Amino acid sequence: MSHRPGGGELAYGRFFLPGPTEVRPEVLEAQARPVIAHRGSAMKVLMAGLQPGLGRLFGTDRPVYVSTSSATGLMEAAVTNLSRRRILCLVCGAFSGRFHDIAALTGRPADRLEVEWGSPNLPDRVAEKLAEAPGRYDLVTVVHSETSTGVLNPVARLAEVVRGHDDLLVAVDGVSSVAGTEVRFDEWGLDFMLTGSQKALALPPGLAFGVASGRALERAAEVSPRSYYFDLLDFERRARQHQTPNTPALTLFYALARQLQRIDAEGLEARLERHAAMARRAHAWTGALATRTGLDFEVLAPEGYRSPTVTAVRLPERLVGPDLVAALRRHGWVIGSGYGKLAPSTIRIGHMGDHTPAELEELLGTLDRVLQEELSR
Repeated sequence: MSHRPGGGELAYGRFFLPGPTEVRPEVLEAQARPVIAHRGSAMKVLMAGLQPGLGRLFGTDRPVYVSTSSATGLMEAAVTNLSRRRILCLVCGAFSGRFHDIAALTGRPADRLEVEWGSPNLPDRVAEKLAEAPGRYDLVTVVHSETSTGVLNPVARLAEVVRGHDDLLVAVDGVSSVAGTEVRFDEWGLDFMLTGSQKALALPPGLAFGVASGRALERAAEVSPRSYYFDLLDFERRARQHQTPNTPALTLFYALARQLQRIDAEGLEARLERHAAMARRAHAWTGALATRTGLDFEVLAPEGYRSPTVTAVRLPERLVGPDLVAALRRHGWVIGSGYGKLAPSTIRIGHMGDHTPAELEELLGTLDRVLQEELSR
């Protein structure tokens, strides 16, 4: 069971949700430091100390913005700052579709290029779409790890296609990828990438992080109206001053500083391999389950395009996702049912953040017993 920092079990059980994920007690305890002036010298020292660790997670030498918001706020920043013509939104699930929803509500023209949920967005199809109407789009949006399906999109290859077109930028949702799988913002030639605190970073919800390229900032300077709260030019200027544009959620910054220390102590390569090992185990467990039961259990995402941080498992018809999740909860474990239209037919296991392979093994053992109970009904 999960424990409060001061002792005592929490009623909700062990969290293997695909976000938010469990936060270690020492990270929660770090928030108990005194409040400081967010425009004072101590805050600048705190902010400066965050940059090296955040830069390593994004694979960038550029400033990493820290926003007191959910990651959706920085998705909105991408839409409102980086397009002055029309956006092409690559959609492969619920969260990649959010870019298009934001565009519609903020009055930005946008089109969807959608594949079946559980499939990846592939470079050849994107290249074909862009070739159909040269110059129609000035921004492409894509999700790296689609949390609703467990698909990992080939962002480096997609960005290569985008870079082949003048005046075209690429913005990436890395909400469930950053700190859980390889990200190379500079090397891949990305223009904007964002993530949130509550996924593979294993922090409480409430912070978002983003990086903008020089090309992105040049574009933002041309876009009017942009945004007030989510003005990328202001984020860039303030980040270089080791400040935030708006009042920060200071106690979460303390937790972030502590967690970056923990990530450095583990080593980023070791952290990423731990995530990959948990994903491999979840995939192997799913295959063994199908063999053992003779039923149609399968990993939703195809091989070669599977996220290291979340696995969506398609269930046989006789099982219902929310019912299985509820049964597991009674045994003290929390996973996710499918998201949106996949809710009845899938479950999602979030093996990210500070979870370990040993903890995942405990979960899978319990899930085996719960499935046996449900199938024997």
